[in-house]
Amino acid sequence: MIYAGNFYYKDHFEYLEIDVNNGIITSIKKNIPGKKIKLNGAVMPAGTDSHVHFRDPGETYKEDFSTGTMSAIFGGTTTIIDMPNNKIRIDNYQAFSDKLAIVSRKAYCDFGLYSMFTGDNSLIIDKRSTGIKIYMGNTTNTNGSDITNEEISKIKDLNVPVFFHAEDSECLKKHYFNAKNLKEYDKSRPVECEILSVEKIKNYDLNTKVIAHKTFIDKIEMLSEASPHHLLLNNDMDLGSYGKVNPPLRSRSAQSLLLNSYISGNFDILSSDHAPHSQNEKTDFEYALPGIIGVETRIPLMLALVSKKILPIDVFYKTAIYNPAKLFKIKKGVIDNGYYADFFSFDYHNIERLNDYKLHSKNPVSPFNGFDVIFPDSVVLRGDVIIDNREILDERSGKFINELNQSA
Repeated sequence: MIYAGNFYYKDHFEYLEIDVNNGIITSIKKNIPGKKIKLNGAVMPAGTDSHVHFRDPGETYKEDFSTGTMSAIFGGTTTIIDMPNNKIRIDNYQAFSDKLAIVSRKAYCDFGLYSMFTGDNSLIIDKRSTGIKIYMGNTTNTNGSDITNEEISKIKDLNVPVFFHAEDSECLKKHYFNAKNLKEYDKSRPVECEILSVEKIKNYDLNTKVIAHKTFIDKIEMLSEASPHHLLLNNDMDLGSYGKVNPPLRSRSAQSLLLNSYISGNFDILSSDHAPHSQNEKTDFEYALPGIIGVETRIPLMLALVSKKILPIDVFYKTAIYNPAKLFKIKKGVIDNGYYADFFSFDYHNIERLNDYKLHSKNPVSPFNGFDVIFPDSVVLRGDVIIDNREILDERSGKFINELNQSA
């Protein structure tokens, strides 16, 4: 199979023809004899979203792996890594095996799975875990853990990325009050709690540490992840409970600084932190559950910023596509021989206003409704076109990335 188009190759776009065998790129040339599939517009390697909550198993009325992974591919993401704070926590090998069996038959895109480390479960974490998640403070389905250095040493040999929800538990208890709006919620979980948590994490002896959804701009000696909602939304906006998230949306000035820091290349990863809840669970701000959807809008929001020349394309490419795949040792995110043929095509001029009614999540209400976006026209997963002219073609063909790494 030969794909032809204007590919993002070695930091620029150029016309190329790419030969694909068994889903893997085997040749890149200006002209390859044979029948070709033309991809229109600009073509980039497809994205990897290393931070999603698809709620499957346990709370599939919010989302499941079918709707979650379908949302991902419509947004140009062909690989996701799902977090472990399910209703039945993924903190032991039996829970991991059960989840893997359930979600494998539902996935439209490729996927990995995190396990949760609580400080005392190192011996029962499944060795197939794509990554480890540690919740330093309370959030959905977990009360947080204050991990010691001695406990941390027990998971170092797993040799996988460790992501931290960095909000210090004691700090959160100190500042807690029943917030009734976004500004109060920010005060109830202040950035001080993030910074205190990061100071603890600095001392942990691990191979790869990632601070998830960081909302402050101070440089840290670890990998840092940004999320579109913290970059583009703030607590001055009239978002109600659909803007309630952990860590909270910060002030307009803090959000502006964060966005400028991201644009300047000071973040390593851009993840959606896709975290849906039902409409009933978002009715009353005071009792609403925290979380914002975003797996389908992560790339389209950034493409609009690239088109407007606000965001450099190399920053977008590295954070949303290249770095996440490299972090998890997935042979994706690069157009090169030996890598999987995962692409998406788009037109820089096709900016539209987001209509969240058209999103594919089970609970599609988005605080980004009305924002400028550019959606992919076509998406290719391991050499097969799965989205064409913004319509889905293929059946569920997603694979657990451990299988991909063994065959690449």
